[in-house]
Amino acid sequence: MAKILIVDDSLISRISLKKILTAEGHEIIGESVNGVDACLKYVELQPDLVTMDITMPEMDGLEALRRIMYFDPNAQVVMISALGQESKILEALNDGAMEYITKPYETEQVISIINDLFSLVE
Repeated sequence: MAKILIVDDSLISRISLKKILTAEGHEIIGESVNGVDACLKYVELQPDLVTMDITMPEMDGLEALRRIMYFDPNAQVVMISALGQESKILEALNDGAMEYITKPYETEQVISIINDLFSLVE
């Protein structure tokens, strides 16, 4: 299964995603609380997939996405956003994000999006 980097400033969101993804057999190889750390960990860990929150301190998810895509144009990034951030979601998709998940998310939604993404890659 996939090696995943979870990026979210919310500990509760990181714990929730980790629980959902590990139950599906994925490996969480790292966690970041902001975009700066996410970029550094992406280079260091080379994950198969990144889940990236949009709203974070220091560097938001959109800027981190751009930097990761500059470093690796083939990066697989799924954005995580709150309801009402449609313009930011569209911007993220235009900047290279593969998909998005809206908070609050359901377990089935996360699993479906991640599994669909990896069926396209394989």
